[in-house]
Amino acid sequence: MKILGVLVVFLLGCTLQAQGQNLEKEYTAIERKVIEWRRHFHQHPELSNREFKTSEKIAKHLTDLGIEVQTEVAHTGVVGILKGNKPGKVVALRADMDALPVTERNDLPFKSNVTSEFIDEQVGVMHACGHDTHIAILMGVAEILAKNKDKIRGTVKFIFQPAEEGPPPGEEGGALLMIKEGVLKNPDVDAIFGLHINSSTPVGVIRYKPGGMMAAVQRFVIDVKGKQTHGSEPWGGIDPILISAKIIDGLQTIISRETDLTNEAAVISVGKITSGVRFNIIPESAQLIGTIRTLDYDMQKLITHRMQEMVPDIAKAYGGQATIEIKSNTDITYNDPDLVEQMLPVMQKVAGSANVQLRKASTGGEDFSYFQREIPGFFFYLGGMTPGNTTPYPHHTPDFSIDENGLLLGVKTLTEMSLTYLKQ
Repeated sequence: MKILGVLVVFLLGCTLQAQGQNLEKEYTAIERKVIEWRRHFHQHPELSNREFKTSEKIAKHLTDLGIEVQTEVAHTGVVGILKGNKPGKVVALRADMDALPVTERNDLPFKSNVTSEFIDEQVGVMHACGHDTHIAILMGVAEILAKNKDKIRGTVKFIFQPAEEGPPPGEEGGALLMIKEGVLKNPDVDAIFGLHINSSTPVGVIRYKPGGMMAAVQRFVIDVKGKQTHGSEPWGGIDPILISAKIIDGLQTIISRETDLTNEAAVISVGKITSGVRFNIIPESAQLIGTIRTLDYDMQKLITHRMQEMVPDIAKAYGGQATIEIKSNTDITYNDPDLVEQMLPVMQKVAGSANVQLRKASTGGEDFSYFQREIPGFFFYLGGMTPGNTTPYPHHTPDFSIDENGLLLGVKTLTEMSLTYLKQ
C-alpha cells in the first residue's frame, strides 16, 4: 500500500508538471486581458442583485468562447457549462460579482465614480472587497479551458454569482437563490472551488485551512419593552436602556464563561442600539441589532440557545420584557478535508511549496458556504498585497486596493485544480 501511495503521488506530480508546461504560454498571454477586465469591472461596479452590465459582459465573453450560457440565474447570475472531449465528473468554479455601497478614495485611472441608491440613500459604489478580481480571474480560466477541451475529462461549470454581500432588504439572492434555482444540477456538480483575493496576504501566496475556514454569520434583533417616565423620576418607569446594557453584558458572558474557546473562536457583537428621543425622558422601548460568528455547529447551537433563554429572563429580572430573533446570513465555510488533501499538491506545484500556507480560521463570513453545504468544496485566499506593505487597507473600506500582479496565480490555480480533479 505504501508503494502504491508513493506511485500515485509521483504520477500526479508528473501530470501536473506536464499540464503546467503545456499551458504556460497561454497563462502568460491571458494576464493582460485579466487585468483589463478587472479594471473595467472596478470602474463600473454594481450593487447586489443589480449587476446587469456586469452579467452582460460576462455572458458575451462565455458565448464568444463557445461555452453554453445560462443568464438571469438568481436575478443577474451567469452560468457557463463547458463539456470536455471526454466523459467524467463535473466541477464548478465560482466568482462573486457584486460591489459595495462605499465611496472610493483611491487615486486610480480606473477609479469608480459610480453612485447608486441603496436603502433609499444615494451612495458611492465600489468594488471594495475584490469581487472585480474574482470575475476577471474566472473569465481568464474560462478562456484557457475553452481552448483546451481536449484536456478536460468531464465538465466545468462556471458560476458567476450575484449578491454575495447579501440581497437588498425584501429580496432573495446570492448563493442560496442560485442553489434554489438548480445551479448545482443539470449536470449535477461533484465538487466546487472558489477563491477570495486578500489585501493582507502577499502576492504569490495562497492561504488555506481544512475544515471550518470562515464563520457562520447570524444576525440578531432584540426588542426591549419598558415603561416611559420622566428622566428625573426613574422609579416611575422601567428603563429599557438599563435593561439593554444588562443584556449586552450577559451576552458576553456566554462567550467568556460558557463557550469552549479552545475548540474554535466565537463572537457576539452588538452593532446598533436604538432608543429614546430626549435627554430627560426614559423611553418605553429599545432595540439592539448584532451578529453571532461561529465555526462549530455544536457551539452555534449552544450560543443561540443560551441567548434565547437569557434575553427574556434578564429583561424580566428588571421588570421589562424582551424578545430575540436570530436569522442566518451565511453558513460555516467548510473546506472538505479530503478535497483539500487532493488539491494541496496542485497548489504547491503552481505557487511553490513555501507560498502555500496553512492559516487559522477567520470570523468573517462567506456565502460560498451554502454551496459547500450541498457538495464538497474548497475555498482559499489568494494574495493581493504588494510584498513589503506593512499597512494594507482592510476589505470594505474606501482605501481598499489590490496588487494586480497576484491575479495570474488565481487563474493558474483554478485551472490546474479543475483539470487535476477531473482526471482523478
